[in-house]
Parts: sequence; C-alpha cells; structure tokens
Amino acid sequence: MTSEKKTLSSLIQDEIDKGATTVEEIHKAIADLPLKILEQIELVKGPAKVVQRVQDHTIGAIYDLIRYINEQVGTFASEQLAKAAKPKHAGEGAAKPHAHRT
Repeated sequence: MTSEKKTLSSLIQDEIDKGATTVEEIHKAIADLPLKILEQIELVKGPAKVVQRVQDHTIGAIYDLIRYINEQVGTFASEQLAKAAKPKHAGEGAAKPHAHRT
C-alpha cells in the first residue's frame, strides 16, 4: 500500500510540475507579444530586448519557485504517507500511566 501512496503522491507532483511548465510557456508567450512589436521599432529595440531578458528571468524564477514548492510538498506528503502506513507497535501512542504523588 505504501508504494501505491508514494506513486500517487509522485503522480500528483509530476502533474503539478507539468501544469506549471505549461502555464509558464503560455505566460511567456503572452508577455512576449508587446515586446516583439517594440523590437520592430528601431528607436526602442535595444531597451525592449533588455526588458525581454528581465521579463524572461522573472517569469522563469516565479515558476521555478512553484516547482520547488511542489517538490517540497511532495516530499512532505510522501513522508507523512509513509509514517501513516507504518504499523504501530503495541503500546505506541497509548497514554502512559502517570506517577502518583503522595
């Protein structure tokens, strides 16, 4: 059962990663449209290219962070699922008797 849970966790993590990559590509394509037009104007071609590089870096950093958080959450979820799947030993988790004061 643990491998099924780990597989499910990995599957979800992979799909979120793929989704983030797809959204990043769409985000960049939409954000590039006005800059491509500006790059055709000789007067602002240079600054438009600089803005393009900064924009690409910023968008990339945002989606890298999303993928990193997804990885961390996936690791945490796998660890928690593994803990939940471990059989408890006799007495584990049971309340311990309190010492009586006299």
